[in-house]
Amino acid sequence: MAEGSLEAPVRHPLDWQNPEFYDMAAIEKEMHRIFDICHGCRRCFNLCDSFPRLFDLADNSPTGELDAVDPKDYKPVVDACTLCDLCFMTKCPYVPPHEFNLDFPHLMLRYRAAEFAQGKTDKVAQALTHTDRNGKLGSLVAPIANWATDRNNAVTRPMLQAMAGVAREAELPKYAVQTFQQQALDAPKVNRNAPGFGRKAVLYATCFVEFHDPGIGLAARAILAHNGVETEVAYPACCGMPQLEAGNIADVAERARTVSQALKRYIDEGYEVIALVPSCALMLKFEWPLILPDDPDVKRLAEHTSDISEYIVAIAKKEGLAPGLAALPGGVTVHIACHARAQNMGQKASELLRLIPDTKIDVVERCSGHGGSWGVMEGNFEVALKVGRPVARSAINNENPFVASECPLAAPHILQGIEKLAGDAPLPTHAHPVELFARAYGLVAG
Repeated sequence: MAEGSLEAPVRHPLDWQNPEFYDMAAIEKEMHRIFDICHGCRRCFNLCDSFPRLFDLADNSPTGELDAVDPKDYKPVVDACTLCDLCFMTKCPYVPPHEFNLDFPHLMLRYRAAEFAQGKTDKVAQALTHTDRNGKLGSLVAPIANWATDRNNAVTRPMLQAMAGVAREAELPKYAVQTFQQQALDAPKVNRNAPGFGRKAVLYATCFVEFHDPGIGLAARAILAHNGVETEVAYPACCGMPQLEAGNIADVAERARTVSQALKRYIDEGYEVIALVPSCALMLKFEWPLILPDDPDVKRLAEHTSDISEYIVAIAKKEGLAPGLAALPGGVTVHIACHARAQNMGQKASELLRLIPDTKIDVVERCSGHGGSWGVMEGNFEVALKVGRPVARSAINNENPFVASECPLAAPHILQGIEKLAGDAPLPTHAHPVELFARAYGLVAG
């Protein structure tokens, strides 16, 4: 057998509408085949907790091999997978078109889909995936919701842990009093003298920017207007990444149809689509076309979607940026988000920040450990901090006043890791790279 493939990774469409996709006996057989390959390779030992759990199963078995492991013991391996896709995109030498045909994340997804179909998915965990419903309700009562979910609230956080399994120490996203769309009713004035004038883009808000951190969207819109880009804002629905993590593929497919239909008219009118969060860009670009490979609107949307950092860097390379960037005081530790790496587009966040003159940029290309909703759950939070400890340690050693990540969940999690390691030392400020870029332009206060 060949040691590894020299060809670019190729992903097969998900056969989720085939009843055999949910056959647990067939899934466990495929898991044994793939796990045995992973056991013999171990290149992914430091990516997430799935692989240490898998290797411990083999090493602690009577034979030291997987042949003595009951397939029923595979579930903890599945539970630890955060669908970050890094094993597939950055580590594994046996992904298609290699003859081993190994796609670890999508096998974990298949297992979860079978569990979901059998009604075995935890109901409380399912409730946490309803980001649009939760976001609308949370924004309506934002001061109360933010008070109740504050990790220093000694009354409500123990109750949240007992009722929903959310670790009481985990930092949770705050709700915005006004959504991004509410704050973006008036478009910023477009700089007609900028090199990028003539471009048009619609910002797909994403549930996080819409309900939790509109500042990311406002900063992106200000940067684009300053560089001559006419923008609109749209938010038809969540991309479905939380539902994908739960194995509810049919729900994701419906969201893909809804959003691609809603954004179709913008593409027809010459707009490019920009996703403001890497996980959502990954869904639009890669996951949706694998779930609905025959849907022309989904395919077309994927072809016209960019990550926000990717889009701004493209302007810089093709037309050049409008003047006005000034150095940020101190330096920036920039964490490259896992779902940005999985898009196979290069380190666009660091490329973006290096466009700021006379500013020290230090890059950390390791998982923060958060893993979406996985990292805030009781029993996972301490593991999440452990996985992200190298990132936190690098940020401390870099001694920069800013920590930036395109993943809005990763940045505060990294700060929690720094807090654990540094004790009472002053914490850096965390921000999205576009927020720092807007600050360097003088477009937002800082």
